[in-house]
Amino acid sequence: MCRRRYPSDTTDAEWRLIEPLLPAQAWTTKRGGRPEKWDRRKIMDGIRYVVSEGCRWRALPADFPPHQTVYGFFRRWTKSGIWDTVRDHLRREVRRQMGTSPHAVATVLDSQSVKASETVGRDSRGWDGGKMINGRKRHLLTETHGLPLDVMVTSAALHDSKPARELLTRARRRHPELAIVWADAAYRGPFTQWAKSELKLTVKTPGRPEDAVGFLPIPRRGVIERSWAWAMHARRLVRDHERLPESSEAMLNLAAIRLMLRRRVTGRASS
Repeated sequence: MCRRRYPSDTTDAEWRLIEPLLPAQAWTTKRGGRPEKWDRRKIMDGIRYVVSEGCRWRALPADFPPHQTVYGFFRRWTKSGIWDTVRDHLRREVRRQMGTSPHAVATVLDSQSVKASETVGRDSRGWDGGKMINGRKRHLLTETHGLPLDVMVTSAALHDSKPARELLTRARRRHPELAIVWADAAYRGPFTQWAKSELKLTVKTPGRPEDAVGFLPIPRRGVIERSWAWAMHARRLVRDHERLPESSEAMLNLAAIRLMLRRRVTGRASS
């Protein structure tokens, strides 16, 4: 049993779930190599600390492995797509635990514009005139319980429907069982027609009736808003600090992974 030092550290039960999903250490494969110097659980705890507390890599407390080591593992695992693999596995397990099919048929799509720090270059940031934000835009596709299927990060200057084409194409390739996408009014028009003809997906964009009075919930809207709220529990995501968009996507995935690990272990969705 490992003693937890920080709230973001993995529990023993969480580590038993996530350790088998990480890449095999080189020295255990035919390729060979030296045994890793630092325990992988400490590496993972360091990565989770940065995501949860929002600190710089250089500000990692001294009882973690060196920040260069922790960041190096973060980058290697990001490039190899490990976070996508872990996210998808945990989502399927959580859905089984909830008594539903591990494979989602209906999804919810939305975007979120966030301010970017000075570390974000001009080539990957932009001005969102609608939200009056200079930064990046996060695109999120979840199943109907709010668990993410895929994420994408782009310049905030792009209209929601443009990156959504690549996001849905990628999701369709990974999840051929998808049939319905719930979205807001920003995705109406050509995008809806394109999704139907190219991907055989039905995009539903319910809106507020013109004669409605008072509060009227929009179908599935609360699902994606709750997902954004869950993500914002990770302080690293309150503002975009990452130089590379793929690092921002990894941070979103890590926040979701932590949530699903806790739900898998405890049956609750609290952060």
